[in-house]
Amino acid sequence: MSVQENVAGTLARPSADQAPVDLRSDTVTRPTAAMYERMMAAEVGDDGLDGDPTARELEAYTAQALGKEAGLFVPSCTMANLLAILAQAERGEQVVLESSAHIYTSERGSGTLTGLFYLPVPGTAGAMDVNALEDALTATGHRLRTALVGMETSHNNAGGAVLPLAHMRTVHDLAHARGARVHLDGARLFNAAVALDVRPAEIAQFADTVSLCLSKGLSAPVGAVLAGPKDTIAKCRPLRRMLGGAQRQIGIMAAAGLEAVRTMGPRLAEDHRRARRLSEGVNALAGAISASNPQTNIIQIDVSRSGRDSGAWVQRLEGIGLLTRPWGKQKLRCVTHREIDDAAIERAIAAFAKALV
Repeated sequence: MSVQENVAGTLARPSADQAPVDLRSDTVTRPTAAMYERMMAAEVGDDGLDGDPTARELEAYTAQALGKEAGLFVPSCTMANLLAILAQAERGEQVVLESSAHIYTSERGSGTLTGLFYLPVPGTAGAMDVNALEDALTATGHRLRTALVGMETSHNNAGGAVLPLAHMRTVHDLAHARGARVHLDGARLFNAAVALDVRPAEIAQFADTVSLCLSKGLSAPVGAVLAGPKDTIAKCRPLRRMLGGAQRQIGIMAAAGLEAVRTMGPRLAEDHRRARRLSEGVNALAGAISASNPQTNIIQIDVSRSGRDSGAWVQRLEGIGLLTRPWGKQKLRCVTHREIDDAAIERAIAAFAKALV
């Protein structure tokens, strides 16, 4: 009996009362019991008028955790990134990003609102080529002035890769030497901090502004915090209103975010461990698929040699009880999170084995 058949035999079609293993994203996490308790007891106010006290507490706490002067609670990390760009660059200027950065691949439609130009530069594992960056920072002749340089860690499209701190320092120093500021898309910054075994502020120090998503591995239901210098965040508050992000008694949601930032970071190590186990398990099948070696909680699975594209794999796995996402035609993305335990990982490995047979 082959390895695939042996492992696949441990997993029958899921029963009607057995929920599928959902590895589509860490955004599917639900609030913890402690978050619900905080939400019920949250002190609230109108954040569009004189402020919401719980939102302000979240902003101050998160800014301190990231080593910044001030913070701003917003509905999403996409809005946080856009506000950082609007506040630090002028129309007709340039934003430089690694070519597979989430802001470039998934959020650059916001350029229609900013009047800015987004310039991608090549990179490896999410780390931009510093020579290409230096060239982009040279505004001569017809070239646009680069006002902002963006980094991302952990890096979504690079399979959760974490930027080396030495690289981040180099990018920061190059940008500042040429009069540009630096923004860090830190949607999964706490994952990067756990992977590097450093405090989040040790990563955020290499950026002027940083965004942090609360509703991924940190398990809050909604929201993000943008942190940076007081004057920059002060510019972002009216911009947030212009974008429709000034909310009313938002302390109900901010309370869950506060619990997330205070308590959920250390447990991300469990997600990373389970991601490694999934990778090892898939690679041990020795079939026509192979898994990346994850640094954090994102695994990419190459299906190019299987004779089926990623869409077909998603459908096949869903029928077995495993939810994944296509990442282009030749890869699947799987993301571990708080609601995926060790047993779920073994079910996922068995699902891949069954799908190979």
